[in-house]
Amino acid sequence: MGQPLPDYWTCFSTDYVAAREAFVAAATARGAALSRHEHPTARDRQGQPLTVDVAVLGRPGAARTHLAISGTHGLEGAAGSAVQLAWLLTDGGLPLPPDVNVVLVHALNPYGYAHDTRTTENNVDLNRNFIDHTLPAPSNPHYAALHPHLIPRLWTADALDAGAEALDRFREEHGADTLFNVTASGQYTHPDGLVYGGNGPEWSNRTLRRIVDEHLGASERVAFIDWHTGIGDYGKPFFLCFNPEGSEEQTQAAAWWGSDRVLDQRPHGLARPDYQGLVFRGVEQALGGRRLAGAVVEFGTRGLQMRAALRLDQWLRFQAPASPDPARDAQLRADLVDAFVPVSSVWRRHVVAHGLQITRQAIAGLAAW
Repeated sequence: MGQPLPDYWTCFSTDYVAAREAFVAAATARGAALSRHEHPTARDRQGQPLTVDVAVLGRPGAARTHLAISGTHGLEGAAGSAVQLAWLLTDGGLPLPPDVNVVLVHALNPYGYAHDTRTTENNVDLNRNFIDHTLPAPSNPHYAALHPHLIPRLWTADALDAGAEALDRFREEHGADTLFNVTASGQYTHPDGLVYGGNGPEWSNRTLRRIVDEHLGASERVAFIDWHTGIGDYGKPFFLCFNPEGSEEQTQAAAWWGSDRVLDQRPHGLARPDYQGLVFRGVEQALGGRRLAGAVVEFGTRGLQMRAALRLDQWLRFQAPASPDPARDAQLRADLVDAFVPVSSVWRRHVVAHGLQITRQAIAGLAAW
């Protein structure tokens, strides 16, 4: 199925603007129905509009839909965009299986993508924002004590060593799994902190719900992928399936991608955090009980060293402006981007190859579901 694997440099773009242009051009060439959602207030660094772009291939009213999202975590979108573009270039011109369509959502968090950060214009981790904001926010009682050590005032060796010692003490007292849960599950009290879930639905949250309503109204079964980077072995895919344990949907995902990849996964070798407010849950809610099988698919980069990159993202946003140093900040920003989207040709080839295979498996499995 499809054409030969494209060169990685034709799939990876230099920035958000180039990625959007490539996505729109490829989708147009494949005859996709395109729509765009422009952010009402946020702009890129040049003051230009930011948009979420949607491409629909196949019959709009198909009963089976493959829904794939890039850019939930802003700058990570470069990898998801590359996979979406690779599929458009190779398989996008081929007939889809009967009663199957494909909905590609490009740069769900365009602010984060354009500004080289994982979070939204409000520093919200979009993948923790899909809670019920009419209810009290989920509690993360240990986060407040760790926050000063996670985001130091200065990004120096001494400050980082002191933060590491504080985290080591917490780990010794509470365990590595608890530490991971505190720093990854989501928190709703510190707007300048890690995994901040926000105090209301973000624009990107509301936009995704509109996209599901507009383009998946007839979809009875959905194969879902939310593309991310960071967790897992270098350049290899890591699957986080959030379908209920033992459910038909989880069984489907395991059949598509392999039980060894989907079942009982431990990110970084640790217990999976009690993730709150996932995009996965938002899509489930928007579908209103219709069948959804799928996963967050990560491409591994630096393993446990990603913890420092997550902290650096927040430090550059909230602490660096207080003592600007252009040379320092440029190098730290380059390090941050490389942590989530390595420039390595080895890594990028792996992303394109694995991403294309995973997409094909999802579409084929969906057709047989």
